[in-house]
Amino acid sequence: MKENGKKEILRQKAFIRRVVIISGIVIATIITAQSVGYSQDKKMTMKEKEDAWRAERLRKRAKEERLEFVNDSVQYAQAIVAIRNGSWALEASSIAFNNGNTDFVTPSTNYVSINNGIGTIQTALDNTNIYSPNGLGGVTLQGNVSNGQLTVDNQGNIYYNYILQGNNVSATVNIMIAANSNQATAYISPNFGSGNITMNGSIYPYKQAGVIQGTSDY
Repeated sequence: MKENGKKEILRQKAFIRRVVIISGIVIATIITAQSVGYSQDKKMTMKEKEDAWRAERLRKRAKEERLEFVNDSVQYAQAIVAIRNGSWALEASSIAFNNGNTDFVTPSTNYVSINNGIGTIQTALDNTNIYSPNGLGGVTLQGNVSNGQLTVDNQGNIYYNYILQGNNVSATVNIMIAANSNQATAYISPNFGSGNITMNGSIYPYKQAGVIQGTSDY
């Protein structure tokens, strides 16, 4: 009997050990599976977040492009109306000369404009030169506007040509405004200085421009 009891106890212990070992293996398997599943879920979540971020960035970019297009179209329409009303200013960010040199300039003091029937062409290449004709480092030409012609090509580019006649000098001005924008170029042929100049910049209704006028001796 005692012998049988010992054997039974040993069998139970062995069974318990097997159960513990199997349980350990099952638990380890479950933990491993959960870890792998969690890792996969995490990777999917990161991917989804990445995709969502990209989609949001594309939406923002598309919105910005739409707003930019609308803004450009509005400025383009304003430029046409301003020219037809005879009240506008082309603020130059750069001026190119016949010799091939280009100067980057201050828009508020380098411009071409028409307002209240008076046309103005102004340069201020050296703001430290207070002894220049206009006190801004350049010249300021003013006079009456004549022979104004406005045309629009098939692409929507605007061309506006006129003659500026002052007391002692005159200049022919040819302006081109790029389609659907207020980016403009003024080709100026004056009878002062060393020759033709080209102003590149943006055109605005005169009231919206921030031009500063120097002394006009013409």
